[in-house]
Amino acid sequence: MMELKKLFTPVEGLDAEAARKYMGEHQEGTYTLLDVRQPWEYEEDHIPGAKLVPLGDLKEGTQALDPEKPVLVY
Repeated sequence: MMELKKLFTPVEGLDAEAARKYMGEHQEGTYTLLDVRQPWEYEEDHIPGAKLVPLGDLKEGTQALDPEKPVLVY
């Protein structure tokens, strides 16, 4: 659990419109869009460019994330 605390800095949540605005104002690749739903949900539909790490795999899956980039989680 400590690794997750190091990776994620608590911030206020963004609603869908604020997240959309953030993504529109920042070049793709300068942030990570993290989808924590189940694989079948991701396959059904996801935001282009999102990286899938199901919630149950979050501890192991976040090791591949760049800690220097902001992470938007949905």
